[in-house]
Amino acid sequence: MSKKSKYLWKKIMILTWMFSLFLGILAGPCAIDAKNQKEKKDYGVFLSIDSSQIKKLYGYRLVVIDAQYFSAKDIRTLHKKGVKVYTYLNVGSIENFRDYYKKYEYLTIGTYENWEEEKWVDVSNKDWQKFMGKLSKKLLKKGVDGFFIDNCDVYDYAKTKKNFKGLAKILKNIKRLGKDVMINGGDVFVTKYRKIYGSAKNIMTAVNQESVWSSIQFETGTFGKQPEDVRKYFSDYVQKCKKDGMEVYLLEYTKDKKLIRRIKQYCRKNKFHYYISDSIELD
Repeated sequence: MSKKSKYLWKKIMILTWMFSLFLGILAGPCAIDAKNQKEKKDYGVFLSIDSSQIKKLYGYRLVVIDAQYFSAKDIRTLHKKGVKVYTYLNVGSIENFRDYYKKYEYLTIGTYENWEEEKWVDVSNKDWQKFMGKLSKKLLKKGVDGFFIDNCDVYDYAKTKKNFKGLAKILKNIKRLGKDVMINGGDVFVTKYRKIYGSAKNIMTAVNQESVWSSIQFETGTFGKQPEDVRKYFSDYVQKCKKDGMEVYLLEYTKDKKLIRRIKQYCRKNKFHYYISDSIELD
């Protein structure tokens, strides 16, 4: 090989090495991000924290937070960390710590068992329906990816035709915003809705069911196991939701390692998402 050929070959090798190094630098952050995403936990529900604890959420793919206590900037930060954000939205009851409690207290229809700071609300009232519409749009402007709808069980508390229609109207309006809508529980309402209309796809995209396997002993502040008949009832309910095209999420409360293993096995087998909390405060 001539000196000129050796020089050209050496130059090609150097350029190849530099190009490979350049590609490695470019791909590095992507590879790290992909690794981080893989290491993230699937799902987490954190209703008792605010933006001061935002770093706690970085390790999850999907979190449920109360976005009334987070800013649009906070939610953008979570998105940059690869976190999808659903906001809690209480459509069926009202808590006395909300800044709008006094304004809508006149709509309360009864006390909420085991939750002293909360009261059931009249979902058939047009003022409440309009307020839910405004609040959901306000939260949407913060950049949330979906809504975690709580207390559709108000229909089970007050099983009237007007409450059914009112709740359906609220949910349809939220669904029209074009984001994911996860209903927490609400089995009596959702089952009836599906029975009447054949599907619940126009009011929800997912279901979150609490305490399929675990139970909360409010009297003692401890956790237990659900009786077999209760577990079967809720298992059947979430399977029907899955058949209707809904994503299924379980929220369990327990510290029992054996029960935790059973919950994980059940969810993996059925391709359900799950979050297991050791606190009913979800902090």
